[in-house]
Amino acid sequence: MPSAPAGREVLFEIVRIGAFAKVTAIDPTTGVEISLSAPAQSDDSILRAAGLRKLDYVLAKKAAEKNPKR
Repeated sequence: MPSAPAGREVLFEIVRIGAFAKVTAIDPTTGVEISLSAPAQSDDSILRAAGLRKLDYVLAKKAAEKNPKR
């Protein structure tokens, strides 16, 4: 199961509502929060991995916006 790299904390919340699961992932260091929805029957490890991938994408995008290449 993919998880946060060693020394990095990521908070996850998974809420199943009907046919869908809402996944929230938060990087407590930066305060960046993402959410996504997926099928409710998905395994928690898959939901966490998807949340971590999206969080990494958003953090990289914010870093690129902060330090644009010339």
